[in-house]
Amino acid sequence: MRLLAFLFLLITTLGFAQNDAIAKAYFKNGEYEKALVEYKKLYKASPSNITIVNQIVATHQQLEQYNEAQAFLTQLMARIKYAAFIVELGYNFQLKNDTISAQKHYKEALNSIDKRASNVYAVARSFQSHSLLKEAIEAYEKAMIVNPKYNFSLQLAQIYGEQGNIEKMFASYLSYIEKQPALARDVKRAINDFISEDAFTDNNILLRKMLLKNMQQQPQLVWNEMLSWLFIKQKQFEKAFIQEKAIYKRERIGTGRIKELADIAVRENEINIAQDIYEYLIEISEFNEDKLQAHHELLQLKIREAQPKAYPEIKATYLELLATTKNSTETIQEKEVLNLKIAYAHFLAFYLQDTNEATRILTSMLELPLSKFQAAEVKLELADILVLQEKFNQALIYYTQIQRNLKNSTLSQEARFKVAKTSYYKGDFKWAESQLKILKSSTSQLIANDALNLKLLITDNKYEDSLQTALKIYAKADLLAFQNRNDEAIQLLNNILEAHKTEPIIAQTLFKQAQLFELKKEFNKAKANYEVLIENYRDGILVDDAYFYLAKIYETELNLPEKAKQLYEQIIFNHADSIYFVDARKRFRTLRGDAIN
Repeated sequence: MRLLAFLFLLITTLGFAQNDAIAKAYFKNGEYEKALVEYKKLYKASPSNITIVNQIVATHQQLEQYNEAQAFLTQLMARIKYAAFIVELGYNFQLKNDTISAQKHYKEALNSIDKRASNVYAVARSFQSHSLLKEAIEAYEKAMIVNPKYNFSLQLAQIYGEQGNIEKMFASYLSYIEKQPALARDVKRAINDFISEDAFTDNNILLRKMLLKNMQQQPQLVWNEMLSWLFIKQKQFEKAFIQEKAIYKRERIGTGRIKELADIAVRENEINIAQDIYEYLIEISEFNEDKLQAHHELLQLKIREAQPKAYPEIKATYLELLATTKNSTETIQEKEVLNLKIAYAHFLAFYLQDTNEATRILTSMLELPLSKFQAAEVKLELADILVLQEKFNQALIYYTQIQRNLKNSTLSQEARFKVAKTSYYKGDFKWAESQLKILKSSTSQLIANDALNLKLLITDNKYEDSLQTALKIYAKADLLAFQNRNDEAIQLLNNILEAHKTEPIIAQTLFKQAQLFELKKEFNKAKANYEVLIENYRDGILVDDAYFYLAKIYETELNLPEKAKQLYEQIIFNHADSIYFVDARKRFRTLRGDAIN
């Protein structure tokens, strides 16, 4: 008997689901008469199913059968006491242009909340489904008065957002997280669409003022966290750092947030503030591994800016740090020691040209009991050093091993990109392209972008010259830049500019050379290249890059803010789709003297 009952229930359920799908399909396709027939069958089988009831009403209304919808709802309300049906009946009157009756029923639905606060869920949802936002707001506000335990700030915020009432929306979201700080992440996600990277927009200014006011009136860490998040969004890392320090001093529960801020600052090339953050981490960290990591990251930043005369001091710092790890194996995580040793080997090879010692350090590390990922990181650096030495085939062996051992990982994708880059350095453009095609869909956005840019460089230039002379010279110059032989790279790029003046690779050559001039602090030479790019390749894909980098030189190196403003203005008005648009607008407003606290 039980089995028969179960089979009957299963067949009934499957039949209901099938009929429901048919009815929905008819409704979606505008075949409302057929949909109504199917929904009535479903209603007969399940007369208390609210979804089916609503669909019958909606179908009648689509057919403009308002009297039939009214009769159906009236009959239903005599049997089922459900406050949302009062709203539905009111909306049906509204469709009949009987606004007086409609408003009467809306008021009745709202009054039902006074008698029973829980009616708000059905009533407010029904109002929202018909875009009756004013009435939905009234329902939620009334329920919170009737029962102060209710908190509908989140729902109200969403409605205010739909209305475009940004101030009330922000106020509701902040009220929500004031009572539930743990849900601040959800609020950030919701607010994210209403603010931008530009600190000068009205919404950003409004949110910042509201947060500061809340902080003054009712100090809570959640306001510091929200301000820090906003400042990071606006790329105002110094201000974010102030908030993060305040959070740390009050909580003292770890430095993870501050580390994350430092990493973001590095990615955004905000070197000075990143250095300040790492120095602060060294000062406050209670664990040796945290101090070691901060020292390591600080060294990486110093190397970026260092001239050769500073290399001996950097080497001494590396050796000092490595010496501290020998006696602290129990307190320092293996990962940090591994990263430090790899970084030191890289510094020896690429900056001090001591490839023998670098290789010795790395090969000795491979003799240790490393995990697959750790071994891959060591091999990746070893292969890079082999490329530095132009031992391309040996490098490709290591890269390929990583690909095979760690399939589909980010390290594997990075190794594939390096296979493509090494093949490109060798002049094997066909094989490089085949690898780059695969990487266009890489899970790492950075690798995917690099792969796309390199593929475009090869594709755009390999057909102009059957011998691919200019592209081969450019690839050799790119290799020299990888090897930190920037003077030689600049000279090779000069050869292209002199001997291949009519080829499309000239724009890319001018830009690459300008970037190398900037690395060498030869800003007037970089300026000249950017100006030629702007003058002669105004319709090219690099013109907005040239405007932006030239503006930065005028602003930060040549102290000519008016000229910088003019160039930022070019991006704002003529290149609104540029990746530099937001940054250009922010820098322009700062140079113009717009005040923002």
